Amino acid sequence: MRTSIRTAGVLAALLATGATGCAGGRTAQDFPPSPADLTGKVRLVAYTDCDELTEGLRQAAARNVTPWGFGENMLFAARSDVAAAKEATSEQPSHSTTNTHEAGVDEPDLVKTDGNRVITVTRGVLRVVDARSRKVTGTLRLVAEDQSWAQADLLVHGDRALVLFQGGGIIPFGATAKTGVGPGGPRYVLVDLSGEPRVLGAMTVRGQHVDARQTGSTVRLVVRSQPAIAFPAPKQNEPDKDLLEGNRQAVLSAPADAWLPSYDVESGGASRTERVGCDRVSHPEQFTGTSMLTVHTIDLAAATPFGSLTPIAVAADGDTVYGAAGSLYVTSNPRWWAARPVDVVPMPDASAATPQAPPERTEVHRFDVSAPGAPRYVTSGSVPGRLLNQYSLSEYDGHLRVATTSGAEVFGASPGGSESGVYVLDAGTLAQTGSVTGLGRGERIYSVRFMDGLGYVVTFRQTDPLYALDLRDPAAPKVTGELKITGFSAYLHPAGEGRLIGIGQEASGEGRMLGTQISLFDVADPAAPAVLSRFHQEQSGSEAEWDPHAFLYWPATGLAVLPLANWADGGIAGSSALALRVGDREITKLGVVSHPRQPARSDFAPADQGIRRSLVIGDDLWTLSDGGLKVSDAATLADRAWIPFA
Repeated sequence: MRTSIRTAGVLAALLATGATGCAGGRTAQDFPPSPADLTGKVRLVAYTDCDELTEGLRQAAARNVTPWGFGENMLFAARSDVAAAKEATSEQPSHSTTNTHEAGVDEPDLVKTDGNRVITVTRGVLRVVDARSRKVTGTLRLVAEDQSWAQADLLVHGDRALVLFQGGGIIPFGATAKTGVGPGGPRYVLVDLSGEPRVLGAMTVRGQHVDARQTGSTVRLVVRSQPAIAFPAPKQNEPDKDLLEGNRQAVLSAPADAWLPSYDVESGGASRTERVGCDRVSHPEQFTGTSMLTVHTIDLAAATPFGSLTPIAVAADGDTVYGAAGSLYVTSNPRWWAARPVDVVPMPDASAATPQAPPERTEVHRFDVSAPGAPRYVTSGSVPGRLLNQYSLSEYDGHLRVATTSGAEVFGASPGGSESGVYVLDAGTLAQTGSVTGLGRGERIYSVRFMDGLGYVVTFRQTDPLYALDLRDPAAPKVTGELKITGFSAYLHPAGEGRLIGIGQEASGEGRMLGTQISLFDVADPAAPAVLSRFHQEQSGSEAEWDPHAFLYWPATGLAVLPLANWADGGIAGSSALALRVGDREITKLGVVSHPRQPARSDFAPADQGIRRSLVIGDDLWTLSDGGLKVSDAATLADRAWIPFA
């Protein structure tokens, strides 16, 4: 497992949300507002002016505010990448792209290639490497060295790269002061790659980065924000009802700007602050008023990408993004719920009735992104349960399929009371047309893969049932087959006609994890899925288990590569990239690739020593770590070049 960058990213997010998580000297970590019940509520409402917006949001938020505020929670977006639609030329060698969910839609990642060059962003530095000469041809530091922990990803189109810093508090490299440099939220930096890399502009938003998608040259950035309302400081021994009333009055007197998302733009040597206009905000029929989703659109091919921004916003929440051809979906899982906040002193009004847990439903919001420019908010709906990640969603033939688990890992849930299901929604209205439920009773979903009219769901507690589903009739989806084996697959990847690769963990009969396992499934007969081959590496884990970016599958040769961390005595004993050959009926080990170990440093967040990504260019296998890029023979793994990031 990789922990250093991930831990640093979480810390950055904590720093960024510190200001909004506290108001008037008290935290707002519990009692989140109940999600709006959007079942069948698909009528859309747009605000006509700021007065209507202000009044509507005030009233909704006042109904949902608690004695502790709005219940700011850390949201962890499950990330997975989808492929870029790149214009190939005859001069480009064959090459892999970012591991994809949907073809033609790209997602941010640490590395991108067009076959002629490799573009990376690690530890705050963007680098361009010529694939032919295997030399660094451009370097651009984007943050100060003491902020090298800042997690960043890339989206690229032609000679433009958009670098996405997800956490707040990022100080641009070269800033002369640590104050007055923006709102401290996610920062998006546009870089020109036509010569020596240089910054063309940047945008910093107030809120939390959710995710981004790119189609062609158009990037959609999804950001969530909460109202900027200063709640009155609590008095000693102040009753809950008085705290609540004070908060409600603060909400009811808050101006429209408290809700309207704002962002800072640096372009053409000038800076400006803008807000989403009242006429650009919509809401479902029911909403809480405690969160806003904003979608920013940036055309990387435009002469002035930050020149005229037209973001839209929806009075809703979100933590998972899924992009399909012409559609962008944002979903919001039900928040974790606790009966009372944890306090170091006895709670006032301890005899008050314990509130009921909110309904466990996932909200779904759809945007139409089929045309250039700002997206169009289409509709909202909801389904029972929680989804795992974006692979739990799939648009196909005018319908959206959603896989969720209900009753698992929720405070107060009955042990063994969980079950999973797949819900089929009309993509135009998000009204349910069919469902199949009762999967994996007492278990939860660990991975999902939809492929055209079929679907595959893995649940796990002690064994790994792989369910095969026929979804071709949206009104009557059904389970067609089931395979039970030990362990589980945390990620499923198509591997040709009738074949499926599973990346996960082997487990004992009691459910104890025993190490990374790669499985090859025969799914040619939906009624009888079978396992053909399994490769098990004891005492190990792989980033590919939770981040599909980290998995490479090259169909031309059957090459599969994934990072592998070996564990011993409770810590990481070594890290490498495991290379496998996946045939029609068997998985064989090709070997491992390792990088030179870097000298130990005493940084706050030292460089990640492990290999994190791999890609293919021609007959070369490239692997990436914080220390550099290694080029190996894709057939034999023989070393060809080491490109250090010194």
